Amino acid sequence: MLEIACFELTSAETALQSAADRIEFCAELQEGGTTPNIEEFLYLKSKYSKPIFVMIRPKGGVFHYTESEFNQMKHSILDFKHASADGFVFGILEPNSQIDEKKNAELITLAGGLPCTFHRAIDRTNDLLQSVQTLIDLGFNTVLTSGGKNSAMEGKENLKVLVETYSPKINILIGGGVRSENIEELKYYTGGTHFHSSAILKYEHYANENEIKKLRNLLG
Repeated sequence: MLEIACFELTSAETALQSAADRIEFCAELQEGGTTPNIEEFLYLKSKYSKPIFVMIRPKGGVFHYTESEFNQMKHSILDFKHASADGFVFGILEPNSQIDEKKNAELITLAGGLPCTFHRAIDRTNDLLQSVQTLIDLGFNTVLTSGGKNSAMEGKENLKVLVETYSPKINILIGGGVRSENIEELKYYTGGTHFHSSAILKYEHYANENEIKKLRNLLG
């Protein structure tokens, strides 16, 4: 499964027209992804049938939020659910970098059965294995991770352990610098089957259609 992270409409349309299996739609690449504009989402849903998972994140930076920001996240999930989102991507930590079980559980409930991905906030936690078990207990379908490191290549040993330990209880979605030049190595080393990439090449600003095709072909 190949998911393409899309931070604006141009990349989203490129990915939805090409070989991606689904997209993660968000805003603000420089912030690592925040909640997108719902009108842009509605436009994409009106034109394309591939699944669109929506990032629910009110701000970049840390992954813990004020009550006002948490309420904003709750409203965003309800709004995008009513707008026919196919799934959600979010992750809330406590100030000590532990998973905030109560708040994440509340968002999963609001999602109403739609699949939820815990994003790379997982890589900020202190115990990766225990954190993924917590996500399974909470009911997340997928966790996006680079194995606790800055990139998937750096974290490939940990990713291998996560895949071996927790598949198929939760999808280990491998992300963090995944490109056509390393996806084969990551695939065979980790045993992973779910991959996440922006498909943005060096010195470019938008998802590259040829890169998406290469990624898909290399996954088989």
